[in-house]
Amino acid sequence: MELVTLSDVQAAARNIDGVAVRTPLLAAPWAGASRGPQGEAARAGLGVELWLKPESLQPVGAFKLRGAYHTVALIPADVRANGVVAHSSGNHAQALAFTARAFGIPCVIVMPDVSSPVKIAATRALGAEVELVPPPERLNRCAEIAAERGMTVVPPFDHHDVIAGQGTVGLEIVADLPDVACVLVPVGGGGLASGVAVAVKALRPEAVVIGIEPELAGDAAESMAAGELRKWPVELTYRTIADGLRTALSERTFAHLRKYVDAVLTVTEAEIEGAMRELAVRGRLVVEPSGAVSVAGYLRHRAALPAGRTVAVLSGGNVGAEALVRVLS
Repeated sequence: MELVTLSDVQAAARNIDGVAVRTPLLAAPWAGASRGPQGEAARAGLGVELWLKPESLQPVGAFKLRGAYHTVALIPADVRANGVVAHSSGNHAQALAFTARAFGIPCVIVMPDVSSPVKIAATRALGAEVELVPPPERLNRCAEIAAERGMTVVPPFDHHDVIAGQGTVGLEIVADLPDVACVLVPVGGGGLASGVAVAVKALRPEAVVIGIEPELAGDAAESMAAGELRKWPVELTYRTIADGLRTALSERTFAHLRKYVDAVLTVTEAEIEGAMRELAVRGRLVVEPSGAVSVAGYLRHRAALPAGRTVAVLSGGNVGAEALVRVLS
């Protein structure tokens, strides 16, 4: 299996320029320094321990736009005209729908019937056709639609170009914080963690990259510990509120994690909700459960993390008002 390289990620960065937002690094307000312009505190040597990379500020509210747009842009125009299809719990769905609208092509998204209503509505609002199915059927139904309509499948994480696109997050982290010591990244299917780790390790080999996932969907941590891919059934992974992290690793993403990621740590549901509250109240950032796990990981495992500047990737902010109110209260 060919792994993604730094040159792949750099090519993706050129492809998404002007489409995806180059999100800033923000000094966490509880990390001992005031927030300021991008990079200012770092250059001043203030020794901030935790920095936040808010991918929640993307046009679709999550990092997924990077990989989706890069992948679709590389599909030959005559093939791309037939449209794209994917299975997704919501963030990749919105990213692909946004991308398809930009290219003027059809888009179908197969979503689990337990997906967030907010994410379903947002995907439809972007012009995609949404089909709801029981969680175990999402992959097969996606393949059926591709065969029936001649559409190209754009996977949410198990694709070379998707991983390369997500890796642009890592490029930006090292560019803005060259002495970064540790990067914390949410892990679901592993596309984001894979891409970020490729870029960070290539540009700053001494930095530590750590994946963070919910205990209730801890298949990646188990896989890393066992040295072999372990997949949990949806009956287990769908217990977590972090709906974007319920998907298991693929052989492709596991290969990247084994080579480039130093460890995968887990957090509890209560810790995820606590991180959401910290980010909303003290950081003025609305972050969904999946995006908050990185900060939850920092707060829980801080004593075990390497000394120096740490970046927590906030992968998305697509959370419904009712869910947010419940967590904040």
